[in-house]
Amino acid sequence: MKNELKKLEKAALAALEQVKSSADLDAYHTKYLGRKGELTGLLRGLKDLSPEDKKTFGKATNELKIELEGKFKMKQNEFEHAEISKSLKDEWIDLSAPGTTTKRGHIHPLYQVQEEVERIFQQMGFSVVDGPEIESEYYNFEGLNIPADHPARDMQDTFFIDKKADKDEGRLVLRTHTSPNQIRAMKKYGVPLRIIVPGRVFRNEATDASHEHTFDQVEGLMIDKDISIAHLKGVMLEFLQRLFKKEMKIRFRPGYFPFVEPGLELDMSCIFCDGKGCKVCKKTGWIEFMGCGMTHPHVLRAGGIDPDEYQGWAFGFGLTRLVMMRYGIDDIRHLTSGDLRFAEQF
Repeated sequence: MKNELKKLEKAALAALEQVKSSADLDAYHTKYLGRKGELTGLLRGLKDLSPEDKKTFGKATNELKIELEGKFKMKQNEFEHAEISKSLKDEWIDLSAPGTTTKRGHIHPLYQVQEEVERIFQQMGFSVVDGPEIESEYYNFEGLNIPADHPARDMQDTFFIDKKADKDEGRLVLRTHTSPNQIRAMKKYGVPLRIIVPGRVFRNEATDASHEHTFDQVEGLMIDKDISIAHLKGVMLEFLQRLFKKEMKIRFRPGYFPFVEPGLELDMSCIFCDGKGCKVCKKTGWIEFMGCGMTHPHVLRAGGIDPDEYQGWAFGFGLTRLVMMRYGIDDIRHLTSGDLRFAEQF
């Protein structure tokens, strides 16, 4: 038994020196240290020895097992470290090397200005609401005091959808203005009410440098007791001065809009010449900015509001035109062209 143990020790140590790969190491473990390996076979043979020899050779065999397992672990660690080093070498990254620049996009100029408009009105206590772009005839026209036989229908050529709305509200139409949300907001939130409604609108326009079939508007509505045109003037003057970051002047002129009475046009002092007169304002010093007026009693009733108790005003201006003025854009079609050469300038 003693000779067998010495012979096994010598063979196992010599075989371990010849191991050159992880596969060789696995084969070595199976041959010498596995469940059916040579060392395990010696341990099983101890049962046939005398009690004294069991004690002597059992201790020696266990010591050899511990020695071989220790050397096996050391060899295993060597291979693992070698594989890790090779992997690091193959996949090594020089953290000091300059990286690849990734081009990042940015918000479209139209929505840059929309965010600024929303922020200014929110600072003045207005809520920002939204509504469907596909509207019923009722909300787009009739609820806003524009019945089917009203001549104002001729002012807005529309895109109708070949489908009727629910609840006997007429046909479906791509909204021609954001004004339908006046009725929707009054019904949903009641009064007092202070909202703006930015959004896309659609009209069957002949497109040119200043006209497009799809553009953006901002609707505004304030309803409460004892609201007057003076509140409208104060709000819009403050808004324009914050937006353009300069002293501004505004004026009202009579105008016609079916959903307000009286109807007004609001002009602002020319931002290009500070009211002195230039080719943009046609030497008048004024630029037409928006339509507005006191909310018509019929519109209040359509929204479930008693016009004898509450009153208010509404306005609507073209966000797209505002962006064009802000950045000096001479063709409205640039804003929806998808041309990155244009968008990357802002």
